[in-house]
Amino acid sequence: MDFAKARLNMVECQLRPNKVTDPLLLAAMGAVPREAFLPPGQRALAYLDEDVRLGSGRALMEPMVFARLVQEAEIGEGTRVLLVGAGCGYGAAVIARLGARVIALEAPGPFAEALAARKTGAMVVTGPLAEGWPGQSPYDVILIEGAVEVVPAGLEAQLAEGGRLLTVIASGRRGVLGLAVRRVRTGGAVTEVPLFDAGTPVLPEFRRAPEFVF
Repeated sequence: MDFAKARLNMVECQLRPNKVTDPLLLAAMGAVPREAFLPPGQRALAYLDEDVRLGSGRALMEPMVFARLVQEAEIGEGTRVLLVGAGCGYGAAVIARLGARVIALEAPGPFAEALAARKTGAMVVTGPLAEGWPGQSPYDVILIEGAVEVVPAGLEAQLAEGGRLLTVIASGRRGVLGLAVRRVRTGGAVTEVPLFDAGTPVLPEFRRAPEFVF
């Protein structure tokens, strides 16, 4: 498979037609070899316009959804970014290429071990995803690389003033897309801006606790 050609097609046919216009982001995604972050048996799936399932409820996010979230995060040189659920490391590598200072958080286990072994340009840390990484806060950007049913208040509290949190809020209904959102911390309060419809698997750590029903 010609991965270089597939990568170019991803940029020209998936990203540009879907409102991804940031030239630095397009260049980064055109340069980082997405296939290198997948197991050999899945590399042929690297440039499909859909999520690539990685097992254990995790996935490599669809290129267009990931790119639009990153674009809305307004990441530039020196931006302090916490990437939550960094998974295979592709997202961390792209964001680091934008000049950001990236902390890639992954839960203990196989994903964290594989992430630590890859060269992403990010600082890799391990711990519960829903707790974030308060020791290095505050962050200019927190990007959750997956959908959530709930965003813990403790994670939002790690945003700097003017900081942005990007994620996809799951709809909770089968067959219905979720909503990509940007939450901004201003004056101690967090406001939410809806961005676009998006579907991606919910990170298990961000499922809403089941309610007790009498």
